[in-house]
Amino acid sequence: MNWSQNPAVDTLIVGGGQAGLAIGYWLAQEGSSFLIVDENARTGDSWRQRWDSLRLFTPGKYDGLPGVPFPGDRLSFPTKDELADYLEDYKRRFDLPIVHNVRVDGLESDGDGFQVTSGQRSWHARNVVIATGGYRVPKTPAFAGELSADILQLHSQDYKNPSQLQPGPVLVVGLGNSGAEIALEVSGSHPTAVAGGPGGELPVRHGRAAARFVLPVIRFAGLHVLTLDTPVGRKVAPKFMQKAAPLIRTRTKELRAAGVELLPRVTGVRDGYPEVGGDIQTVKPANVIWCTGYRDDYSWVRVPVVDGAGRLLQKRGVVADVPGVFFIGQEFLFAAASATLPGVGRDARYLARRVAAPRSSGLVNV
Repeated sequence: MNWSQNPAVDTLIVGGGQAGLAIGYWLAQEGSSFLIVDENARTGDSWRQRWDSLRLFTPGKYDGLPGVPFPGDRLSFPTKDELADYLEDYKRRFDLPIVHNVRVDGLESDGDGFQVTSGQRSWHARNVVIATGGYRVPKTPAFAGELSADILQLHSQDYKNPSQLQPGPVLVVGLGNSGAEIALEVSGSHPTAVAGGPGGELPVRHGRAAARFVLPVIRFAGLHVLTLDTPVGRKVAPKFMQKAAPLIRTRTKELRAAGVELLPRVTGVRDGYPEVGGDIQTVKPANVIWCTGYRDDYSWVRVPVVDGAGRLLQKRGVVADVPGVFFIGQEFLFAAASATLPGVGRDARYLARRVAAPRSSGLVNV
């Protein structure tokens, strides 16, 4: 079928990453008709486009999607390109219908379903699954524009490797996992400082031993203990959404050993240079890498799925007030592991049953 000619589909999945593929797999098992649209040119490109040396924090034994285990050494930590190739093979293996180079710019109600648009193209769908994940738009502080024009600025989304940087010191802003890993890498070729405080640290060294003995415990907690079905999960969930993830592979000990200077957070700009700490210390880097995260942008969703505080009006991915709209791949959709490879398959199976169910069955209400 030529999907570019304003077709009608039963279910349209927006986003062809691991979340979109996983729910596509389960919808196929349900015998449902669906289409996945994705803004990238190839399946897996959202991973290929990240920095060159990136590796997953989870071992291969936890990185497979429903139906196909991740190939190779079960205790190794795949590269981002290995994961991208796995996702592309997964799509091909199950013949999941995907249209690439589609950036959705509108979703609105349309009679008995929804109209989804991308430029001049549009689709009519009975159901829409938003599988773009959370925090898609790079976030930098407003004062970034006040830095000297001589300073090279990159967001972590655009950083690939140290060859992009100009000679001189590097300031990495943000001490989350991305900031720690990038700071460690660039410290091999540039004097490097990182500004900010970590949200905690994995108490043991990351690696094969952790993959065998420690990460299984963390995975179990993230899947079965910290969920919206448990009192402790419901208590932790709001804090989990606000608190930075703990440092996993690259901890402050490794950064100091590599000569990375640890600074307080950046508070502003003075005379074109970043200020850090309460005592307003000015630092003069030649490069700034903003590892300051991402923000949500659902301005293209023109049905009521967000409240006044910007929170999604969903329960376990089901938008009760707008029957037919679903979310997957979000942080703590149901459990602490919901946005990760180990967790997305279970969420996908749950949602696929509700997407495929007749709306009168009651399954769409949770």
